[in-house]
Amino acid sequence: MKKKEIAIVGGGIGGLVTALLLSKQGEFKISIFEKQDKVGGRMDFVEKNGYKIDKGPTIILLPDMLTSILEEGGIPKERLPLMACNPLYHIHYPDGQVYRKYADIERQVEELNQTFPGEEQGFRRFMEDMSVRFTDGRRSFLERSFTNKLSFFTGKNLSTLLKLKAYQNVRRMTETYFSHPKLVDAYTLQTLYIGGHPNYSPAMYSLVSYSEHAHGIWYLKGGYASLIQILKDELEERGVAIHISSNVEQVNIEQKTCRGITVNGERKHFDKVIMNGDFPMMNHLVDETVQSKRKYTPSSGCMLLYMGLDKVYHDETIHKFFMSENFDKHMEQVFDTQVLPEDPSFYTFHPSIIDETLAPEGKGVLYTLVPVPANAQIDWKKEKHMFVEKIIDEMERRGFPDLRKHIEWMDIRTPEDAKEDGLFEGGSFGIAPTLLQSGVFRPQLKPYAIDELYAVGASIHPGGGVPIVMQGAKLLADHLLKETIDQPLNERGVNV
Repeated sequence: MKKKEIAIVGGGIGGLVTALLLSKQGEFKISIFEKQDKVGGRMDFVEKNGYKIDKGPTIILLPDMLTSILEEGGIPKERLPLMACNPLYHIHYPDGQVYRKYADIERQVEELNQTFPGEEQGFRRFMEDMSVRFTDGRRSFLERSFTNKLSFFTGKNLSTLLKLKAYQNVRRMTETYFSHPKLVDAYTLQTLYIGGHPNYSPAMYSLVSYSEHAHGIWYLKGGYASLIQILKDELEERGVAIHISSNVEQVNIEQKTCRGITVNGERKHFDKVIMNGDFPMMNHLVDETVQSKRKYTPSSGCMLLYMGLDKVYHDETIHKFFMSENFDKHMEQVFDTQVLPEDPSFYTFHPSIIDETLAPEGKGVLYTLVPVPANAQIDWKKEKHMFVEKIIDEMERRGFPDLRKHIEWMDIRTPEDAKEDGLFEGGSFGIAPTLLQSGVFRPQLKPYAIDELYAVGASIHPGGGVPIVMQGAKLLADHLLKETIDQPLNERGVNV
């Protein structure tokens, strides 16, 4: 049998996991083409003077989904040094109050009794309702693709959408369980994990905050981006060709069928091509006649601070959220008026508390993320340093005393940098998780009416977040295997 040859354009997590799953089957000869000098995409490290810290994702959710997909691809969970975060994280409010989140439900009820008495029953009801909705939603939407859009509009799916209250937004639904505004914020901020506004993200995304309690938050020793080296080593061992510094300039299409790619000026034939980039930024690779004309809304942007410290701020949690006086106003400034937030909420990640491998002995790394507008008319060169100083002031006041004295180096990343790296409109999480950009309304694994051309990534169904992108890779791999196996034998290259 002659193996089908597949080109994967882009070496992000979606492309790597698709290659992992397909290479396990032996049906394909796979080549990955990455324009940067290394694979990984958003999953990378900032490294300097013996320090390293994750550049992108830091919070590991849905560990069973992550490990089961990797195991299906041939990487046993024993190769992943996962560590449970307990507490999950702390939420710091401007008045000094702290709310701690736990995976253990009874421990969480105790915390509610101490900090927000009277809210315990609403939390139990939230967890009970979401448990059923998570199972239904996963089966109906996460584990299915909708290349045939009519397959989405079944009575069963519409019933599930009603059960998930997709017609409500996350904030409105959360208010049916919690009465205290601080708790509503605590159980809606998770839409920011995928760059969404709590008021514009459909209620199904409340399953993210449920999942934190139900499945925990985890940390991969050495950093989340360590997963990339594990995948790269496995793929190279299997003979998958990984080409770095290889800029794909065009997808070659003849009579509405993809015939290969042009890379670094050279045309190469492939039987199938998978695009792993930030849709719709991949539009330029295909002919204008088939490009998507739809206008998409980007996810939020981020201003990110990466710091090397001469100390470790020892605490019981590596993740912290610092809420502003008015979280709603912060969201309005990010998503609606698109101006630099006056009083932003922010997130900090200090993994050196539990991982000594990230910095020289006795020292630590610190990461701060501030949600800011994407595609906004903000002069970052002018505004950046003053805005950073304001954030560090808040960090010193609320959780990291004398921080400035302990910073040995700091790197800053803005949406302008993200846009230069090829992220859609400078948004950090692909297209926004709005109702009309979710499920069947999101770009699917075949985003163009072109045979043998496919897509995977954060903007492709089922959506953003590392395990969810990996689930998208599984959907694509399953589709390609079925497509190949279902072909007549002579079409598969078998001598008959």
